[in-house]
Amino acid sequence: MRQILRILGEGAAQAWQQLAANRLRSFLSLLGITIGIFCIIGVKSAVNSLEDNIRRSLSKLGNDVVYVDKFSWSEDPGQNFWKWMRRPNQSYREYEALKSRMKTASHVGYWQFLGAKTVKWRNSSVENAFFISVTEDCSDIFRLEFQEGGRFFSPNEYANGSDVCIIGAKIAETLFPAGMSGLDQQVKIGGRKLRVIGVTMPSGNDLLRIMDFDNAVIVSHTLARRGFRIREGNMWVGKSTIAARAKPGVALSAVKDEITGIIRSARHLRPAEENNFALNTLTILSNVFDSVFGVINAAGFIIGVFALLVGMFSVANIMFVSVRERTNFIGIKMAIGAKRWFILLEILFEATVLCIVGGALGLLLIWLATMAISKAVDFDIHLSAGNVAIGIFTSAIVGILSGLLPALQASRMDPVEAIRAL
Repeated sequence: MRQILRILGEGAAQAWQQLAANRLRSFLSLLGITIGIFCIIGVKSAVNSLEDNIRRSLSKLGNDVVYVDKFSWSEDPGQNFWKWMRRPNQSYREYEALKSRMKTASHVGYWQFLGAKTVKWRNSSVENAFFISVTEDCSDIFRLEFQEGGRFFSPNEYANGSDVCIIGAKIAETLFPAGMSGLDQQVKIGGRKLRVIGVTMPSGNDLLRIMDFDNAVIVSHTLARRGFRIREGNMWVGKSTIAARAKPGVALSAVKDEITGIIRSARHLRPAEENNFALNTLTILSNVFDSVFGVINAAGFIIGVFALLVGMFSVANIMFVSVRERTNFIGIKMAIGAKRWFILLEILFEATVLCIVGGALGLLLIWLATMAISKAVDFDIHLSAGNVAIGIFTSAIVGILSGLLPALQASRMDPVEAIRAL
């Protein structure tokens, strides 16, 4: 153990001497390692941060929810566009059929986009707010979070179609003075006064805002039918979606099968006819993003590998020069009893230290870049401990590979010939 520690200490000291004595040469040689680690870990950190952000957004959809829609999330909307548009919207009648007949779902929700509306409060107004009607189970489907004091529609408010609404965080921020929540205030929408009973929590800096209610006004579906005109089946206005949350322990495949049977029955589809609706789950989007992130990671890895190869040959060149400059010194060591494996490990460790220094510089550059980007674009990009460990480990592997041939050359020297060398 003492010998190994001495080897490591001497290898680190010699590596530092090489860096200090030949700064420009060492810098140029380690530049390849630095760039390689920067490419591999930089891309990986960016992709991981992006992936975390998107998966956090996707998690709001729910892993146990099946969405009934016209469009399939697994296909490009631009392909077969008119096929999708010819499909009927999900109707309130179909929602009622699912809610009354489904055995595998704990909650079934229905919501409908009622167009863009202007929201007014005193002299303030917000134009083009998303106007959405929802059923009572949507509270459990969306898992809405409210600012202090806010809430969803009560059973009585929903059943009676009371003149109450929920507004998004950005709408509340625009309508009301700073520090005012807007709860219990009367807002005017489409000539009708509605009392605000809840303000949703802001979506934050999520890149993928699938369930973004920041710019939405939400009313109960009973109020929408009673107080606002709903045009079900219209191609653009009145687009609706049905969602069913699986009961605990029930597989999504069973939920999808039950939904398919009920919807086909409600639409009177013949056995030979294909479904004119799509069943979407979070798994579909996750698979799409997995392939995208895989391609990006592979591209960064390939670029980084080429840079690391350049750096590896540069470090190997340094080590060959170092071995040649210390040939007589190595011969003296071997003559007084140093084992060949001692010389081998010493050179290998020296090369590894050089590469780790280069990798550490690359990680430092990544850290500085992530700090600058996070402040510039208000997006949380971070260098994780796992990526740091991967960077150091990769640098060490490159160091071992680049120092292997010089170390073998040094360990196989004839002591007498080595001492005679100039």
